[in-house]
Amino acid sequence: MNKVVIGGTLSALMTAFIEDCPVLFTEPICPKRFDYFEKDTKLSFLKIPYDKQSLLTFGKKRSVGIQKMFLWERLLFLLSLRGLVPLSNLCTSMRHVDNRVICYNEYSKILELSFDKCLYFGDRNTSGFVTKTKLDTDTFLCYDYIAFNKGGKHEIDFINTNDDFVNKIWFYSSDRIDGNTPVRDACAVSKLTSEQLDDFDFSETMARFKTLKVMKDHGMKGPQNGYTPKGTPRHYNFRTTSIRREIRGLENHLRPSTDSIEIKEESEEALHRSLKGSVKPYSRILGFLDENAS
Repeated sequence: MNKVVIGGTLSALMTAFIEDCPVLFTEPICPKRFDYFEKDTKLSFLKIPYDKQSLLTFGKKRSVGIQKMFLWERLLFLLSLRGLVPLSNLCTSMRHVDNRVICYNEYSKILELSFDKCLYFGDRNTSGFVTKTKLDTDTFLCYDYIAFNKGGKHEIDFINTNDDFVNKIWFYSSDRIDGNTPVRDACAVSKLTSEQLDDFDFSETMARFKTLKVMKDHGMKGPQNGYTPKGTPRHYNFRTTSIRREIRGLENHLRPSTDSIEIKEESEEALHRSLKGSVKPYSRILGFLDENAS
């Protein structure tokens, strides 16, 4: 086996597609629903329709392109049909020994694969592939999902702040209610250290409180509740609950354990430019797909 890709990110799948080689991961990392390509990015060669959108924030609109999750799903589908995702989501841990990837599930070894070159994109359930070159504090991306039980009807799509804690707030049509509901829940995105993760001041509860504060500071209010004696509108307070927190580690200052392992840091935009030239092995499969059905 010449090359193998390790990782379940969009960049890992794009590289496996370009290199036409297997990809192994212990957890698929699909982009979030609020991760977008630039507005001019087109993926029609993969039968993904062009979809330019405008997101509303305070005072202006931001034009964005296709959601990255659509490309991740399409690449995983195509690679699977080519037999290049041999373990799908069956692997729970991997280790590297003498240019071999040894994969395990909860009970036993399920695959041993030899390679000449390993393209490593990061996977928290692996060992023996990389070592840290600097004893710095680990950093994490935290996604705090917040349910709006009152005050979730508005048109704002996102809010940017200048803080690492609750750096961005994304609003999306609630998954808790069937259909395309006008009620929106929120996801607060933060960049935290390992020490901050154990600090209540940076907990899910505090992320929810700060989200509400940022919204109120921008003039957002709950539903109207009549009028004051002076005739000015009166509003209910927002009513919210925390849904869950998702944590994703950011792997920095890594060094490959051998020369046969390469740590890939190429941007998604750069990889996208190489995708179109790699579709030939998939042309027959793509011929059966309807672009308008994506």
